[in-house]
Amino acid sequence: MYPLLDSSRIADHLPQAPPIVMIDNLWYSNETATRTSLLIRPGMLFVKGDRFTEPGLMENIAQTAAVRAGYYHKNRQEPVPLGFIGAFKDLEIFELPEVGTEIFTEVRLKQEVLDICIFEGIIKAEDIVLARCEIKIFVVQNP
Repeated sequence: MYPLLDSSRIADHLPQAPPIVMIDNLWYSNETATRTSLLIRPGMLFVKGDRFTEPGLMENIAQTAAVRAGYYHKNRQEPVPLGFIGAFKDLEIFELPEVGTEIFTEVRLKQEVLDICIFEGIIKAEDIVLARCEIKIFVVQNP
């Protein structure tokens, strides 16, 4: 199976730019769910010692939600909208992944009202849940 987007094209679908990009591949994205992956590498932003830290996990979830919007709009030849994190709710981090671990992140749309989207996010490494939360994102359409 090949990703919809790989690391050579993912940044074009996000408002973030390297070294802040915390996604390597987009595996699928539809109206309600989006799945991405990231290989934790030495020297990455948010890596401390041999672990990917809590802010990195949070940013990875937020970018998985953002790439959903970017992929949708780019496929329609529209500009990638900006998104701003409104809140994380019920954030639970069970384990910090080590360098060399590939994490898979999925966000599921729970509710969308006007320019506010609420997602459930979960990060796994193999079958182990590393983190989960609810995230609220405000989307700003580009003029």
